[in-house]
Amino acid sequence: MARIFYVLGMSLLVLAGFELIPLTINYMLDSANWLAFAFSSFLTAFLGISLLFAGNVPFRRVSLREAYLLTVLLWIVLPIFGALPFLFDLNSMTFTDAFFESVSGVTTTGSSVINRLDLIAPGLLLWRSLLQWLGGLLFVLMGIAILPTLRVGGMQLMQTEISDGSSKALPRAITVGTSIVALYTMLTVLCMISYGLAGMSAFDAINHSMTTIATGGFSTHDDSFAYFSSPAIPWLAVFFMLSGALPFIIYLKALKRGPLLIIRNTQVIFLLKFCFLVVLLLTFWCWITTPANLIAAFSYSAFNAVSIITTTGYVNTDYTLWGGASVVFLIITFAGGCSGSTSGSIKIFRYQLVWSFLKSQLNRLVFPNGVFPVRYEGREVSADIILSVTAFLGLYLLTWCLLSAFLSLGNLDFQTSVSAAATALTNVGPGLGELIGPMSNFSSLDAIDKWLLILGMLLGRLELFTFFAVVTPRFWRDL
Repeated sequence: MARIFYVLGMSLLVLAGFELIPLTINYMLDSANWLAFAFSSFLTAFLGISLLFAGNVPFRRVSLREAYLLTVLLWIVLPIFGALPFLFDLNSMTFTDAFFESVSGVTTTGSSVINRLDLIAPGLLLWRSLLQWLGGLLFVLMGIAILPTLRVGGMQLMQTEISDGSSKALPRAITVGTSIVALYTMLTVLCMISYGLAGMSAFDAINHSMTTIATGGFSTHDDSFAYFSSPAIPWLAVFFMLSGALPFIIYLKALKRGPLLIIRNTQVIFLLKFCFLVVLLLTFWCWITTPANLIAAFSYSAFNAVSIITTTGYVNTDYTLWGGASVVFLIITFAGGCSGSTSGSIKIFRYQLVWSFLKSQLNRLVFPNGVFPVRYEGREVSADIILSVTAFLGLYLLTWCLLSAFLSLGNLDFQTSVSAAATALTNVGPGLGELIGPMSNFSSLDAIDKWLLILGMLLGRLELFTFFAVVTPRFWRDL
């Protein structure tokens, strides 16, 4: 446990350090809200230092069970302390709402319970964006270094030289992790500059660049991207949302072997083709069901489809008014980006594996004596990985159904319950219906519904099995 305390302590100190940024902003604007961040930062740093002292032992490689427990604790502890500024800044906010907003930020979901964002203090808006930016970075690092080791839902297929459990894994992880942080920051800065040149204010560009690369979806305005009039801004967002949804490890390899390596990756090809087909379908649908001309229909469809597929959650129009298109948006909620990216949901590689497995089975039916192994990127995939992916998909569907059922026991209608469960579990953000639709938020939901969605957001970010493994009695024996 000492190693777990040490990592948690370091993480809390990083969080406390980032709280000084909105503190400084509010202080420079002569706003009393800076005290909320000062108090929050002090409490977070105090516990972080205490955990560091408690975990002050020679650091060794973390065991498998410790890795499971640490992963779950990180996604619970960080949102708890990330919620403190909301509690101290917005006096009317309950802990349920503050924790919901923080979990939504750290998991890069983007669902919000805060109304009238345009009137909120700049420091708090910046804090929401920072939570998503840090959460996206944390998930990328975990997706590359930790989740393959945990063998969750076929993630062992993404095993790399930094997650192979060898004695050289830690030095490699530090080197690659540092490169990922630098790349992540560079993409954010590039996105910020692009938004600024396209007409965003400096403050909006800073915030939206962080939530775009993190595929998080928090905005500084209630109208999200509908607030901006520049036609270039949505297209820039499409480019950078896709950038955040690609495998970050591929970027590092492309720096050494050339940029063509990116578009040769099977996940990237599959994602881009899928986005293209969905955009074509929605463009036609929007064109025939709304007054929008063909160019406007294409722009709206491209922005909102890519936003949902990459699990970002920005919107610039109410697509629930497109009739049956709502069903399409619900379906693509379960797509997700590539493994090793900031995106949530099921992930492209799992669909690729299932498709490859189905083709293999069909070939065996036609040619019983033939040998048709399941392959991924030229490598033969073991039966264990296929079973792991199949179990993950089954558990994902079951969890969605159960979460929808529990939500429907309250005052929510069927459409709201189903879409709320889906958007929480996939870490997308907006749902469907009048209460939680694209141009609404989650503030009107009952407290019990918010807690169910908090659970859904955490389950989705923890890839289900990580959480369920930790809550089983067998896990705690002889820990």
